[in-house]
Amino acid sequence: MKTERTVTVDGSRIRYRVVGDGAPVVLLHGGRIDGARVSWPPVIERLAPDYRVLAPDLLGYGESDLPPGPYSIPRHAGVVADVLDELALGPVTLVGLSLGGGVAMQVALDRPDLVERLVPIDPFGLGRELPNGQLSYAFARVQLCNKLAIAAFRRSRRLTRASLGGIVHDLDSLSPAAVDAVYREVQRPTAGAAFRRFRDSEVTREGYRTTFTDRFDEFSMPTRFLHGAHDDLFPVGWARRAASELPDADLTVLDDCAHWAPRENPDAVATHVSDAIPDQ
Repeated sequence: MKTERTVTVDGSRIRYRVVGDGAPVVLLHGGRIDGARVSWPPVIERLAPDYRVLAPDLLGYGESDLPPGPYSIPRHAGVVADVLDELALGPVTLVGLSLGGGVAMQVALDRPDLVERLVPIDPFGLGRELPNGQLSYAFARVQLCNKLAIAAFRRSRRLTRASLGGIVHDLDSLSPAAVDAVYREVQRPTAGAAFRRFRDSEVTREGYRTTFTDRFDEFSMPTRFLHGAHDDLFPVGWARRAASELPDADLTVLDDCAHWAPRENPDAVATHVSDAIPDQ
């Protein structure tokens, strides 16, 4: 069975990985230097024996096309919805990490017919405040800083590894495979471009543009949040508030994780996703 496939939606090729059989589980990766082959391999390995697991590269990431235009949460969600329609999977368990978590939540609001259950992991969209206030806004506007950082990472696996200290709780326990995956991804000529366009669209002087805080009561499907206790990008308090206000939601907090749970504790992530899916 070919595990790497491509689907074309709205003129753009979206690359995705598919393995296993059973109820469909779709995994959406995060931003910055990420892709289906960066965050998800250890989780896919654990889920594939029981489920049909699909992990796309979001628009502009990995081997998917990088068309022009804004890279907002609504645009990403529209592409994901089109992919799910094209693949005719039926309602899926939609799992999203960080940026992908915000995209998953947007899909759930826009197209609830496509989402049977929702599993956001440290998701974007649960609050408006920037992690470092106006400094975060300034860095989002001065995109040269991101380009220079990526150029440095391309030359040094050591610097690439050090950069991950901002999203993991214990850098020393991070697997070499996780570092290697980021280091390979950063070698792509377009690495970082989609994330810079995302920041152009979603980071404003007043905070993040897209938030779901005034729409929590609109989520109609069971939702299970997973959040790292040490996440400095999106505080765990945001997830606690969301879990308490969504109609059918709960929250698991991982004490050994920050923002990258699929690589920090893939066993817990796979178990959390499996527990969210009723026995078929």
